[in-house]
Amino acid sequence: MKRVLLLVLLLIAFLAAQTTTEVEITSEPSHHLALENEYIRVFKVEVAPHASTLMHRHRHDYVFVTLGDAHVANDVEGKPPGDLKLSDGETRFVPGNFAHVARNLSDQPFRNVTIELMQDEKLRQTPSHWPEEGGEKTFPGGRNKILFVKDGVRVSEVNLEPGAVVPSHHHDGPHLVVAITDLDLRSDVEGMSPMPGRLKSGDVKWLPGGYSHTLTNVGKSPARFVTVEF
Repeated sequence: MKRVLLLVLLLIAFLAAQTTTEVEITSEPSHHLALENEYIRVFKVEVAPHASTLMHRHRHDYVFVTLGDAHVANDVEGKPPGDLKLSDGETRFVPGNFAHVARNLSDQPFRNVTIELMQDEKLRQTPSHWPEEGGEKTFPGGRNKILFVKDGVRVSEVNLEPGAVVPSHHHDGPHLVVAITDLDLRSDVEGMSPMPGRLKSGDVKWLPGGYSHTLTNVGKSPARFVTVEF
């Protein structure tokens, strides 16, 4: 009996250590590196129902896009636990340089796409170059809403009904597309042949700048995605 009790106590101590010992985000099992370049580091995050991440550190400012409704306890090191209720597609900016544990309080997996801004220190000190930092543009069957501008990065959400077209627009710099829903799009770039854009919910795609195009939802379902422009 004493031996069983000792084993139980050792197991509890081990689990407690797993929760409180800090790891780098790249070593946290729920964070899966999907894309990395000089601008960003993108992780696909999935935490099982009623499970927790390890204590992990965010060294950079980041943006996260929630996939599906979620209820999470956010335990930031040195602070009281926070309670987060997030809706599908909700997108937030978070200043970096902290460690935390995310506990999934729901019966569904907690999924998001976390986008670290690798040049955050430089971007914070650079004046914004965006002529528009807020507002919403609507067009037949769709809209493009600027959510926020942080660290010199502009984050927007685009909604397109089947058959709707985003009017011709220009991308000076590179940008990331994060699919909230499954996407079946067609990009008509000036001077080039039409290009398909099929992504599953949670997929990401990095695109270079220096082109103008229209974007058409050629699928049978509404399309919803977030863009992170540099």
